[in-house]
Amino acid sequence: MRVEISAIEATDDAVICNIIKAVGVEYGAVGEGFGPADAEVMNMSRFYLTKQSSLYLIARLEGEIVGGCGIAPFNSSKEVCELRKLFLLPAARGLGIGKKLTQACLDHAQAAGFQQCYLDTLSTMKKAICLYAGLGFAPLSSPLAGTIHGRCDVWMLKNLELHV
Repeated sequence: MRVEISAIEATDDAVICNIIKAVGVEYGAVGEGFGPADAEVMNMSRFYLTKQSSLYLIARLEGEIVGGCGIAPFNSSKEVCELRKLFLLPAARGLGIGKKLTQACLDHAQAAGFQQCYLDTLSTMKKAICLYAGLGFAPLSSPLAGTIHGRCDVWMLKNLELHV
């Protein structure tokens, strides 16, 4: 199994958009208040390549794009970032790809100087929640103020350790 992780490029936008929307449908994340409805989904490379401290990574399995994950400042914060749009096709799940993508995003966040990483998701995405917990994310009782995904029902936060 050959897995490649790389930063998104404009030529990847249509494929990752289709993956995000298809996985959104699979989990009922359709319409306003869910990540797949965000405007950035149509042009992921433009959103992530033009925002300071942001990064969106795509995963290729045997040369084919199978998903991605991103990191960006939360509401323009310099201290808190947000893990965004971790979506994988069914064939790519259970192979450690989600963990590789997420860890690479967290490494980028630490290098950019963020102190905490926030995420929101759906309780139906049980395997993703287990992944996040295993990487040190702790559940929150409510979303951080300013979240745009009002229909998500799971919120988590991770303190990012500084490497000295």
